[in-house]
Amino acid sequence: MDIKEQILQLRNELSQHNYNYYVLDAPSISDFEFDTKLKQLQALETAHPQYYDASSPTLRVGGEVTKNFETVVHAQRMYSLDNSYSKDDLMDWETRLRKMVDGPIQYTCELKYDGASISITYENGLLVQALTRGDGTQGDNVTANIKTIKSVPLKLRGDYPEKFEIRGEIVLPFEGFNAMNVERIAAGEEPYKNPRNTASGSLKLQDSAEVAKRPLECLLYSIVGENTSIQTQFENLEKARSWGFKVPAIAKLTDSIDGVLEFVNYWDTHRHELPYETDGVVIKVNSLFQQAELGYTAKAPRWAMAYKFKAEQVSTRLEHISYQVGRTGAITPVANLQAVELAGTIVKRASLHNADQIEKLDVRIGDWVYVEKGGEIIPKIMGVDLDRRPAESVQTVYISSCPECESPLVRKEGEAQHYCPNDVGCTPQIIGRIQHYISRKALDIEGLGGETVALLVHEGLIRDYADLYELTTDQIIHLDRMAEKSADNLVKGVQASKDVPFERVLFGLGIRYVGETVAKKLAKHYKSIEALSKATLEDLEQVDEIGIKIAESVVDFFRTEANVQLVSRLILYGLQLQLSEEALSNQTTQLEGLRFVVSGVFETVSRDELKALIDSNGGKVVSSISAKTSYVVAGANMGPSKRTKAESLKVPIISEQVFLEMID
Repeated sequence: MDIKEQILQLRNELSQHNYNYYVLDAPSISDFEFDTKLKQLQALETAHPQYYDASSPTLRVGGEVTKNFETVVHAQRMYSLDNSYSKDDLMDWETRLRKMVDGPIQYTCELKYDGASISITYENGLLVQALTRGDGTQGDNVTANIKTIKSVPLKLRGDYPEKFEIRGEIVLPFEGFNAMNVERIAAGEEPYKNPRNTASGSLKLQDSAEVAKRPLECLLYSIVGENTSIQTQFENLEKARSWGFKVPAIAKLTDSIDGVLEFVNYWDTHRHELPYETDGVVIKVNSLFQQAELGYTAKAPRWAMAYKFKAEQVSTRLEHISYQVGRTGAITPVANLQAVELAGTIVKRASLHNADQIEKLDVRIGDWVYVEKGGEIIPKIMGVDLDRRPAESVQTVYISSCPECESPLVRKEGEAQHYCPNDVGCTPQIIGRIQHYISRKALDIEGLGGETVALLVHEGLIRDYADLYELTTDQIIHLDRMAEKSADNLVKGVQASKDVPFERVLFGLGIRYVGETVAKKLAKHYKSIEALSKATLEDLEQVDEIGIKIAESVVDFFRTEANVQLVSRLILYGLQLQLSEEALSNQTTQLEGLRFVVSGVFETVSRDELKALIDSNGGKVVSSISAKTSYVVAGANMGPSKRTKAESLKVPIISEQVFLEMID
């Protein structure tokens, strides 16, 4: 047997042993034998580099050092899930589904593993890229670190598609987590707080060799891609398992919501028997065709719901109440608590939301309060132990002036929040607005973080986000923790932000109620900041999904002279405050005023591409047929009830080809 054949044989043998041990949980050789063969392969590959293979088992030991993780846009967005906390929520969700799709609905029930979300791309059976979820639109490239996880196949087996993504969770089993903490305590180091945070932090380690030392596992359960021939979510799980992925064994296919509730009830009781952290159950419509029919909201798929198990609750003492000022001037009362461990983390603070919540709970300094984590993330106070209330307790009186600038607080009719009106002179508001402006979804200025913004404001170098564009290296090089290179990078990052597209700059302006999605709609509709600044309340309310609160907020923003001057300065500095020629060239008004329902499977373009074409040509996509619907674009397998409804309302049903001719 020649050298090449030896190498290939060892690779195949070790890959099979890896699969047996980490995926099937059925080891076929001892650890000593495995390590011996691995060292043999490493020696052969080192001596014969011409036989390098990116999928070799030897690469799992790591060794690649990453200074900065590359940010990569997801080919398909990674949505979050809507959460439910009661059986009634699930029943309501099912009722909504039955109104929107034809025929019987099956559900796939899976456990919700508490780890770090990952999306891995395979081409021709080889692992080529792994991205963290990030903000759902883009994530960090952690490919080198993912390759070190033994349960992630570097090379697939079976009949797999040419290219696809598979998504799941990076988890740290309790056994491995506890073993890591034993080692840390023995070394005199602080133990890790919980498996989820440790798993997430592991993915961002700079040295992949350090990641390789951690007993991480990867549970994969969602295949994304074209031409997979997969018809259902349950088939997703079976196919992924057959290609060599570690797929959770616990999953149930049911024909009714009663079956869903049975699964939920069982695992609410038995989840503590599992080797991983779980915080709920994920319920998905099983048919991928029905999933496509249901589509997505701005944040989550309509065809899936996460049921969260009841959060852990603890009791602790409320030591005092402080008040925070947000970028919009909103005042948030914060309960400062005697430190207590809750769901694996130490909790010292919890939001009290507003004056009404304090009054409702009748929470007082010195009270013993019940705390839990909302969605097992954000601590919140659920109630007061009145039996332990001190006799001398005094009812909480909400503050009347700003804790930062002492301006009298205001509270608008119909709103729960108190506000500081001093938006130009209140330091936390100034810092908050600039921090929002530089945030990832807005200008995303490289080299500039929230702490540096606060430092620049406190040093008197900036008072608003337009001031950023006048900063020089000489001004900031002498600041704390600022070297010449970092100062230079900051200035260059600010200048580079002039190329950020209009909709992100608009979001960065921090207009109240104008989030990322609304900013995109306004940018698309008005095409320039100048046109938007002249819009009336009546004009704005005619824009799709723009209500009275958003409209009033936009008008108020441009009525304020300081804001008008800010925008003028940004225009002067060269910021993108109108749609680019490229963006404009892809837009028409051919379908303006028309409402479309898209139903079925299409051949020439995908469903998402068809919806995008409607949107870019001025039309509106709606989910259900009504008398206001202009056309139904029908593909193969259009739901019979949709067809019946369209015909009864005399809504024209057109083919994919007819639609494409409309915009040609």
